[in-house]
Amino acid sequence: MPHDLQSLTQSLLTEAKRAGAEGADALAVSGHSQSIDIRQGKLEQAERSEGVEVGLRVLIGGRQACVSASDISAATLARLAERAVAMAREAPDDPTVGLADPDQIAQGWNLAAFDLADPTEEPTPQTLESHARRAESAALGSAGITQVEASAGWSRRDMHLATSHGFSGGYARTSHSTSAVAFTGTGTGMERDWAGEGRIFAADMPLPEDIGALAALRTLERAGATKPPTGAYPVLFDERIASSLIGHLLSAINGAAIARGASWLRDALGQQVLPHTLSVIEDPHRPRIAGSRPFDGEGLPTSRRVIVENGILTGWTLDLGTGRKLGMPSTANASRGTSSPPSPATSNIDLTQGSASRADLLRDMGTGLLVTSMIGATINPTTGDYSRGASGFWVEGGVVLHPVNECTIAGNLRDMLMHLTPANDAKPHLSTRVPSLLVEGLTLAGA
Repeated sequence: MPHDLQSLTQSLLTEAKRAGAEGADALAVSGHSQSIDIRQGKLEQAERSEGVEVGLRVLIGGRQACVSASDISAATLARLAERAVAMAREAPDDPTVGLADPDQIAQGWNLAAFDLADPTEEPTPQTLESHARRAESAALGSAGITQVEASAGWSRRDMHLATSHGFSGGYARTSHSTSAVAFTGTGTGMERDWAGEGRIFAADMPLPEDIGALAALRTLERAGATKPPTGAYPVLFDERIASSLIGHLLSAINGAAIARGASWLRDALGQQVLPHTLSVIEDPHRPRIAGSRPFDGEGLPTSRRVIVENGILTGWTLDLGTGRKLGMPSTANASRGTSSPPSPATSNIDLTQGSASRADLLRDMGTGLLVTSMIGATINPTTGDYSRGASGFWVEGGVVLHPVNECTIAGNLRDMLMHLTPANDAKPHLSTRVPSLLVEGLTLAGA
């Protein structure tokens, strides 16, 4: 049964005021999901979940407290508000805590333009099982594949946010997904790889057969992997994992890290952090994309912004609280859940694409490593020192020779980001669109 999330948030705000809160915001979330997992030709797991959760943040002066519950009865909402107010009275004082001013909040938006929810009916379990089995069958159709694990899922999440300063808004978001993991070989010679796709609309999903076949191809390409040599070599980060490099940049410019002084880019505002040909743009208004949203977690209107322009870092990622700590306005990047206060986070990200293909970059790199997967991470948040386990393919003379694994890539993120060469293969449907990236002079530890 659908719930009136807007009424729930208004009830929470009313109870918070009655309990003695000076200000409050309330979040109500309704979630529905189902998933099917296939393993070795058998149905391994079928799950379905439904639930409603509410969260309340109350403020008394510079003190705040957050509480949440999955029981939405009137008595629970009243007790929730009373407990939140009691907790806030004991919380430490923070002068940067507070709601948005009424003139800051979003006043209107065209939700239909965002296209965030598939209007078609929820898929049946039989439909999801069919998708998973089709992906499994396609992977097993490749000679050498010994085992496949396939999954298909669907979810819908409705949310509504309201504040005591006058904001009220909500939206729904849907997700369809199919994935497959394929295995080849046995014992210590076993290799695995995967493929998966997710979209807001079922009509935009690739065929399950294509997903399964790609998982098999990637796995078979990894058969017979050895360790690469140790030394300094160029590394080409495949499009599948290249976004992690830009993710480290985004983490370093997060206002929470900057306010703590715990970022290797804490003194880089207005400085060059990427090659002058590259920019990083955030656009939370891209239609039919998972990271899009009309307003942030504090009710501020979202907008397109240039984070890095022609290599120059132009600003931090801020919510209201971190903005106040740094003496800057919020960039409308607040994100939050029902049980925690807002914190800064980015949405849809684009890195400038290059003109060369991945094959062109392979040719240009000569001898080095093409990385297709990574495990573990040791990133020093203060210095930017970087070390990650990797696997992929060894390249000589611009030609892929053989698969490699069990190696470590090391460098410093500040230097790495200044020596990026992008390809032109970013996937248009992704929230974070980053192409394959060539980085010169990294240290490999292998054989």
